[in-house]
Amino acid sequence: MGSLPKGKYSLTSSHLSILQQVTMQSSVSDSLMIRSYKRSFNGFAAKLTDEEAEKLASMKEVVSVFPNRILHLHTTRSWDFMGFNKTVRHNQVIESNVIIGVIDSGIWPESPSFSDKGFGPPPKKWRGACRGGRNFTCNNKLIGARFYQTPPSAKADARDSEGHGTHCASVAAGNEVKGVSFFGLAQGTARGGVPSARIAAYKACSQDGGCTSVDILAAFDDAIADGVDVLSVSLGLDDPLDFFNDVIAIGAFHAMDKGILTVNSAGNFGAGGPLTVISVAPWLLTVAASTTDRKFINKVVLGNGKTLTGFSVNSFSTKGKKLPIVYGRQVSKNCTEFDAGLCSAECLDSGLVKGKITVCDGFLGNFDSHNVGAAGSILLNDQYDNVSFVVPLPAAALNIGKYLMVQSYINSTKKPVAEILKSETIMDSYSPVVAQFSSLGPNFIAPDILKPDITAPGVDILAAFSPLAPPTMRPGVEDKRQVNYNVLSGTSMACPHVAAVAAYVKT
Repeated sequence: MGSLPKGKYSLTSSHLSILQQVTMQSSVSDSLMIRSYKRSFNGFAAKLTDEEAEKLASMKEVVSVFPNRILHLHTTRSWDFMGFNKTVRHNQVIESNVIIGVIDSGIWPESPSFSDKGFGPPPKKWRGACRGGRNFTCNNKLIGARFYQTPPSAKADARDSEGHGTHCASVAAGNEVKGVSFFGLAQGTARGGVPSARIAAYKACSQDGGCTSVDILAAFDDAIADGVDVLSVSLGLDDPLDFFNDVIAIGAFHAMDKGILTVNSAGNFGAGGPLTVISVAPWLLTVAASTTDRKFINKVVLGNGKTLTGFSVNSFSTKGKKLPIVYGRQVSKNCTEFDAGLCSAECLDSGLVKGKITVCDGFLGNFDSHNVGAAGSILLNDQYDNVSFVVPLPAAALNIGKYLMVQSYINSTKKPVAEILKSETIMDSYSPVVAQFSSLGPNFIAPDILKPDITAPGVDILAAFSPLAPPTMRPGVEDKRQVNYNVLSGTSMACPHVAAVAAYVKT
């Protein structure tokens, strides 16, 4: 993707001319040209054979050619913990002239976090538009919205059905909203870092969490031309690429050329060890995730009287009842012992599970247990002992030592039982520490450039959410709950914290 040429040129005509040379066709059909990037940088997306792509790459005026890849989203108290509490002085007049662009899964415009009460008209520098689709309305807070979907769909719009984009936007610049919680957990006031700033939402990710290179570049192209001041981009590839093939690096380079900072999440591959950071370009501000001084715990009371403390965001309990507990391997059929121990969906016998608490060798077993009618789950979580995840049924995730105590208890009695309590909020005096899921350096592509650049709160963050999305954010999980505020963890949540701080510095 090159810079825009000086003078008046029809870039689309130029792109079509190049395609004609590459394909050896006298005219190029609309179906061949997918998208022409012409507002902020010079490039196009097209359907080409491998041979045609090689021919295009060999042309002297072409900077790079790369395939359309799929990128993924990197899924209240935090601002106080950072020392950025409500007493910090904000120049609301200047802050209201700052526009944060959020390239993500869209936004839920009706959320109180995006109300425009008390806001004047958008800044004069704003050149964008509200093109959110059917039944989508912007306001003086959410001043712009666009959506991208390749191939196009008549049902597409900028509305967030994932919850991810809404959450990130409200962390960065959501209004102060009192009395929010997740089913009574984390009760308090939700607010973004720069609540007087404006938001422009660019939906580049579909309902399944996939974000194509084509659509991400289109979002950058528009956001730069629209006049945003800071870009928050909480998504990335599974593996780092060189700068000429990394669409976020390319888009951010052109943003930088116009004085726009792009803040990008580091990735959630920390369990894989070093060299897992995805965001590696020097002009990106790459954000790792760390804990805050608040965490969620819940307790399991075994039939032998032992109480074990685990981690989950669990809004349920077994209502004071001690229920039978069964190990996944005891209630499975037609499965390997390994898969049965994990409580995999294809293994569990619903007739043997219903009304009981399953004991599973992996965290994901709670979702499959829920779908087949289990009353609860006790889970092994040997990767992330400083992170709590939302569960769809009474469940507790235990470290290996406590999990083995459960297994020992099961083997010691004919009728093992347990009670699972609702989660509670406690203070964490050991924070901040880098989250175990947060991707690590060094930089695989350019080892002399240190990455990530900075860390910010990204664990157990309460912020606005889409009521269309299940709180667990797990496809295929029968979770019919609707929430307007949800607790999420990830470098995705850390990224908008830093975008907000950057916006604050601009004021």
